[in-house]
Amino acid sequence: MDTLKVRDARDVEQAVRAAIAGEQPLEIIGHGSRRLIGQPMATNALLDLSALNAVTSYEPNELIITVQAGAPLADVKSLIDSKNQHFAFEPADTSLLLGTSGEGTIGGMIGAGLAGPRRVQAGGARDHLLGAHAVSGFGDSFKAGGRVVKNVTGYDLCKLLAGSWGTLAVMTEVTLKVMPRPESERTLVLRGLDDISANRAMTAALGSPFDVSGAAHVPNSALRAAEGGLGDVGSPRQAVTLLRLEGITASASHRAAALAKLLAPFGTTEILQDASSAAIWSSVRDVGPFAAKGALGAWPVWRIVCPPASGGALGQALARDTGGDVIYDWGGGLIWAALPPKADAQVALVRPRVEAIGGHAMLLRGSDEVRRNIDVFHPQKAGVAALSERVRHGFDPKNILNRGRMIRGSAA
Repeated sequence: MDTLKVRDARDVEQAVRAAIAGEQPLEIIGHGSRRLIGQPMATNALLDLSALNAVTSYEPNELIITVQAGAPLADVKSLIDSKNQHFAFEPADTSLLLGTSGEGTIGGMIGAGLAGPRRVQAGGARDHLLGAHAVSGFGDSFKAGGRVVKNVTGYDLCKLLAGSWGTLAVMTEVTLKVMPRPESERTLVLRGLDDISANRAMTAALGSPFDVSGAAHVPNSALRAAEGGLGDVGSPRQAVTLLRLEGITASASHRAAALAKLLAPFGTTEILQDASSAAIWSSVRDVGPFAAKGALGAWPVWRIVCPPASGGALGQALARDTGGDVIYDWGGGLIWAALPPKADAQVALVRPRVEAIGGHAMLLRGSDEVRRNIDVFHPQKAGVAALSERVRHGFDPKNILNRGRMIRGSAA
């Protein structure tokens, strides 16, 4: 397979134009940490952006960072952490689930658009993307957005790039909003709740005035499979419901105590502080109990987004009817489901139930064979699919960029 290692945006333009002329689709990679997500692509050429790894500008006082798309995410996080700042949407690290190494690149983070537990408070990746430089499927560079929050007139094109999995354009540089890291955090732990009760407790917490920044539930069956994937909080092997509060120390402590009183009907709470709290939410963010090297490592993993109030019932039914395990995040609005292997990853059971409550399901982890045979991304309804295709065609009319990654059968 040919690898085209580019040095700057001009190299990207030339590579895309050559691909158009030769009718050769390009697979876009940074570190390749998420190559196992999506439909398998048929291509003989890789467009390697890893050399585009510079931090162009960082203004901590303005809460803005501009960085090239191939920059290692771990390095950028380390840089902003040194200024006591962070990406508030908690970008998910898929390496545990996929059994790969490293967190990947900034471009991969935006292209995947996978936000962590704090999405319920801070929004998703697209909400923190202020601007981008990219090369379209025409081979032309363009700029969208800018370097301040309120500078958009007309279409906010850079938002389309978040979650597009490289199918619209090749990002070369992005500008992101960063936020101050909270001084302190507290996590309330409720033990032994069933899925429905946990869903109610999370709903009550998120609807309270206490500014909850994380609400997750790990049933006892998932803890048994985790083999320590949630650390000490997973022992004894009882279901745990986790509720996080952040801010200055006095505020976090006061709100935690008040929330514990509010949740008293659901049981007695334990409180984790700072480092212990951060460790547990890192595991929730990265779905540690379903790690590729754990007991469920060979099982397909679904990422299901649904109305939070319906999450408990849906997850409970999926686990019961398949013999699988589930983990809830976003107050029940995000369900991670590890299901026993089948040739179709149990898609015929999963998708109708998810659709019935207005949700969508993506197969985040599955074998190459499974990913060839089913739709990895939830099929869109006809009207939405037609609109999506018009958008894609407007960016990449020859279907050169990551052809077939999001839509099965479009690789030909």
